[in-house]
This record gives sequence, C-alpha cells and structure tokens, in this order.
Amino acid sequence: MKKKNSIELMGVWRRLGTKAEVLYSTTFSSSWSTPLGLSRPLSSVSIAWAAKTAASGNGQAEIMSGKPIAKDIRSRVAAEICRMKAATGRLPGLAVVLVGNRKDSHTYVHLKLKACNQVGIVTSIVQLPQDCTEARLIDVVSSFNRNPSVHGITVQLPLPQHLDEEKIINFVSPEKDVDGFHPLNMGNLAMRGREPLFIPCAPKACIELLLRYGVEIIGKNAVVIGRSKIVGLSTSLLLQRHHATVSTLHSFTKNPEELTRRADVVISDVGTPNLVHWDWLKPGAVVVDMGTNPVKDPSSRHGFRITGDVCYSEAIKVVSAITPVPGGVGPVVISMLLSNTLDSAKRATGLT
Repeated sequence: MKKKNSIELMGVWRRLGTKAEVLYSTTFSSSWSTPLGLSRPLSSVSIAWAAKTAASGNGQAEIMSGKPIAKDIRSRVAAEICRMKAATGRLPGLAVVLVGNRKDSHTYVHLKLKACNQVGIVTSIVQLPQDCTEARLIDVVSSFNRNPSVHGITVQLPLPQHLDEEKIINFVSPEKDVDGFHPLNMGNLAMRGREPLFIPCAPKACIELLLRYGVEIIGKNAVVIGRSKIVGLSTSLLLQRHHATVSTLHSFTKNPEELTRRADVVISDVGTPNLVHWDWLKPGAVVVDMGTNPVKDPSSRHGFRITGDVCYSEAIKVVSAITPVPGGVGPVVISMLLSNTLDSAKRATGLT
C-alpha cells in the first residue's frame, strides 16, 4: 500500500513544474481520494490523523476574502492619483503587452484595464499575434521604455512557446517593471539589506492579505507549494523577509504531504485542482490558495468553474483560516498592480 501511494504522489508531483493550461475533469471515488481521482485507502496513519483532525477541528474556519481589501487599496490609490494630478498635472500610465489568443490572458488583461480605468490610470495596450517575432515584441517593449508618459509595463504571461520569456522580461526597464520580474528587482528581493523597486503583485497580495487578517508570520513555519517566478519563488523570498521559516515544495520534493502537515501557513499555486487534501494540513493552519484552475462543470453557465489547488470542502473543516477561490487573493493581486504603477509614477514625478 505504501508503495502504491508513493507512485500516486509521484504522478501528481510531476505536474507541478508548470501551471495548468487545460480543463480538468476530476472524479472522486471516495471522500479521501487523490488529486488524480484514484481511491486512496486509509492507512493506520491516516486513520489516526483523521481522529486527531475530527477532535481538534471545529469547522469554523475564517474565510479570508480579498474583496474588501482590494476595495480599500483601490480607494487609496484613486485618492493618491487625484492628489498627483492636482500637484503635477500628470496621471500614472500603464502599458500592457498581450501576445496571442489565450482566453485566460485576455480575461486577465480585461480585468487589469478595467481596474486602471476605475482609479484613473491611463492605459495603453498593444495586442500582437500568436506568431509574433521576438524582435517585434522587443521593439514594442523598448518603445514603452522610452515613453515618459508610461510609468509601468506589464507583459502578460505566459508568452507563446517560441518566445523567450526571460529575454523579454530583461528588456523591460527595472524602473517600469511593475510586475517585479526583472532580475534586478528579483535579486534585490532575495538579498537582505536591499529593496526592490517593485515586489511581484501576487506575493505582495498574499502577504497583505495575511497581515490584514491578523495572521502572525514572524517565526512561523510556512510551506510554499510551487516555485514559479510569478508566485512561488517570490512568495518564499517575501515570507523570509517577514521572518518566517520557509520550505518551498516542488516536483522533486519527497513526502510533500508530511512537510505540508507541519506548516502553520500553507500557500499553494501549482495549477493542480484539489492537490492539497485534508490530511496534508495541520489542524489550525492558515491556507492561502493562489491556484486558479478551470474545471469542467456542465451545470455551470460557462461550462466550467474555477477551483483552487486546495480541496476547499475538506480544508475548511481542518484549518483556522482559508482563502476562497475565486474571491480570495485574486482581487488583491490586481490592486497591487495599481499600487505599483502609482508608486512608479510618484517616483518619476518626484511626488512624495
């Protein structure tokens, strides 16, 4: 039985290297099934853990919604933009570069543009075809680098496979890198005593949400599932800046469920629906689910629903606090993009 479970987990963790790009249809044959939909027999360890969970969990986890936090941040950003216009006669400018026809990318860009419009950020968007050349994309980015009315540049990721994401990101001016992905900003985030010009929006949103809900980070054991540049890696670095003891789990991690079970704070963004089940979680832990996975659902108006990496219906009975998906970290992430763009504009205009 132990060997079988190890094989099942290995199959799951081989998929943690990249975000999910397809719709999943997962069927669970029992209440305690694996993320692959395979029945997982309860071992003596699992039974003991179930008893411990049932005894300690009260089923009243706090739901950490990001919507009120996002609303507050946007209100503050809008007020600062009004002050900036009155003092300098200028408005923050954000340039968005979109390549290809991915529906999720188009949706995210639409949300970004809508949010900018609501707070007074001037936007410019360039949409390039799927077969766009690297030289053409670099020309677009370089033109925004030179434009003084543009204070922030965001290249919507992922890019088509024939384009080198790292090369493109390196061409974005560090002073306009509101996504925080440029090596200069990532490097400064990793080094004590240095400050990046911008912190990536998703990790920044994650920490903001934890702090606003009064979650103690200093000295706590934190597990970050996934090590992508966009979320996992930078979240680990930011948690360390807040003096947490951080373990980063990835596709080569052995016994990931055991490591996660020791964590006071669990953050996941790997693109695998319902990867984290109840028996991966320490009773009373805090969970930030940053996964946004489309799962086929014929009963839904759109034919699919969005779910996270954590099995919400199980986790809510074990943990002390958890983010919903959708409506958790997502709204705060976009608000942080607005905040970073405002900070860049203030820096460029000398407004304090």
